Amino acid sequence: MSDPTPSAVLSDAFPVTGRSRLRRAHQRGSHEHADVYALLDTAPMCHVGYVIDGQAYVTPTLHWRVGNHVYWHGSSASRFLRQAQGTQVCLTVAMLDGYVMARSAFNHSVNFRSAMVFGRAFVVEDDAAKTEHLRDMVEGLFPGRWETLRPMTAQELKATAVLGMAIDEASAKVRSGPPGDGDEADVPVWAGELPVSLTFGTPRAAPEMPADVALPPGLADWIGTRRF
Repeated sequence: MSDPTPSAVLSDAFPVTGRSRLRRAHQRGSHEHADVYALLDTAPMCHVGYVIDGQAYVTPTLHWRVGNHVYWHGSSASRFLRQAQGTQVCLTVAMLDGYVMARSAFNHSVNFRSAMVFGRAFVVEDDAAKTEHLRDMVEGLFPGRWETLRPMTAQELKATAVLGMAIDEASAKVRSGPPGDGDEADVPVWAGELPVSLTFGTPRAAPEMPADVALPPGLADWIGTRRF
């Protein structure tokens, strides 16, 4: 099927349901669209959970968001993707921002940003729509790159499956800051935060790359400014 008609967004927050309600440390959570969208747009990968023939599976993949829809892709031969059509799925993203070192093992924690979204999966069947979605994925990762690439072949398009879902329910959760054991400041153990960040390293050209083909300046600039 092609993409369903986008659902109207009538509020600034997703509904709080039995699946999406935050049961612990709810003060760190949010159901606001802006908070969920920001995390989906920042995280470079997601994990998609399916139940197929009564067995749960979780697969990592790249994802991208368009409005209130989130998309992911994979091989057309994948049984997960073939059987996901019309089923309920759960997609999650998470960013590790640091380890929180406390004065006791019990109070150790991590600083993180995460989101969990729920919806019913659909397969994008129309070739033109599929191509446009794959363009959205590449442009979202590397702005300006799609037009520099050789055109995708019909066989490549056939071999690629694109799935999506409207986000029906969602929640975000964030933990930041120092350990919560300030009342134990007299304990002579170092406590604090060990920040963790995801960054790009120095680009390495493919071994067969001609010497006169340089890294595009726009891509180099983007690598230098991209923050996760």
